[in-house]
Amino acid sequence: MRFAVLTAIIAAAVGCGAGSAGTGGAATDLRITVWPQGRDADANAKSYTLRCAPTAGTLPRPGAACEKLTSRSAPFAPTPRRAMCTELYGGPQQAQIVGTFRGKRVWVALSARNGCEIARAKKLAFLLPGFNASSNA
Repeated sequence: MRFAVLTAIIAAAVGCGAGSAGTGGAATDLRITVWPQGRDADANAKSYTLRCAPTAGTLPRPGAACEKLTSRSAPFAPTPRRAMCTELYGGPQQAQIVGTFRGKRVWVALSARNGCEIARAKKLAFLLPGFNASSNA
């Protein structure tokens, strides 16, 4: 009897894990806030949500955003610590992405304060309506 119960528990645990890993976006639930004029201009903040598998949320074109997001291996990877960044200023805009991606916690702060941050924000532009870095980094 113990063996049957243990086998059932293991099968249920493995089944739950396989289902979420196979869909790629099953555990993606994000809250996105964009400050087009920077956090100090709080009145202009825009907030969005995005959930993948099933696709839902207030972000424009959530289906396309989920496809782009799940096709990338590490979309929220930080800039390497020793990266040499150009000293370009792309504007005051800032953004924050908080939630879960592939079942892991995500907390990302974005800005346009230098070339590395501008490039990072441009990679995630499909998640950031109103975040328009003016540099060509």
